[in-house]
Amino acid sequence: MIPFVRNFDFAWGRRDQVSPLIQRVICENPGPFTFTGTGTYIVGRPEPGAEVAVIDPGPLDQAHLGALLAAVEGRRVSHVLVTHTHRDHAPLARPFAAAVGTPPILAMQPPAHETHASGRLDEDEAEAFVPDVILTGGERIAGDGWTVTAMATPGHASNHMAFALAEENALFSGDHVMGWATSVVAPPDGDMADYMRSLDAVIAAGFSTLWPTHGAPVTEPEPFLVALRAHRLEREAQVLARVTAGDRTIGAMVPGLYAAVDPALWPAASLSVLAHLIKLETEGRVAVDGGGPPVLDSAYVAG
Repeated sequence: MIPFVRNFDFAWGRRDQVSPLIQRVICENPGPFTFTGTGTYIVGRPEPGAEVAVIDPGPLDQAHLGALLAAVEGRRVSHVLVTHTHRDHAPLARPFAAAVGTPPILAMQPPAHETHASGRLDEDEAEAFVPDVILTGGERIAGDGWTVTAMATPGHASNHMAFALAEENALFSGDHVMGWATSVVAPPDGDMADYMRSLDAVIAAGFSTLWPTHGAPVTEPEPFLVALRAHRLEREAQVLARVTAGDRTIGAMVPGLYAAVDPALWPAASLSVLAHLIKLETEGRVAVDGGGPPVLDSAYVAG
């Protein structure tokens, strides 16, 4: 079992000092994919005059913009970092940067293709978002007493970037790893094989704390990540077993695989099953009946 943490102390719009170099402000945009809301992180010393970076400003929400401006008042924002370009993470970056002196906005290249099956997810792409600096992974961003390194973690999104804080051996994990639930991996932009490779890289790095954009921190990363990896592999085995047992479509598989999950989330679950099937098809373990690429309405056979 993954040791999820779903209860933690928070209040929308409040600046919380969650570690010596990290403050967090949570936006009032709760939902099935955002949990309690988007958590924006401020990295740096809390004293007036300090230089800080801001990670994932969040959605276009005027109350959240006001809370962020109040939270950084008296300090200089040197960088705005975005983990990925979904609309609950990226759209406020430009208005926030404009309000604090136009620091550069850094993120991976936005995807150039459709990111989700239409109408199935709330966390669609922020189509108008364009960063000032394109990250590819490995870039070092230094500030006043803090050092952040970009860590490419594709899977949840093709352009997902996590950020490692050297001084606290911590990772701002965006939506790649969340403490309250597993991340949605939704083709065509989400990729399960990429997700598993990124997960292995995070496990190997040995971080002391993970700070997801949604929910509480993961304070014991190793057992959490090992359990998360085992869960993904177990789900993959379950998907393969359903195909072997005779299920031919994703619609036939989801009710049994996700019987304990709110049916309102089954459309998202169907995309996760598709991600597993794409990985299995690439590995030659299943095939699309009649050929063609795996899509939601394909029929599958065991390879």
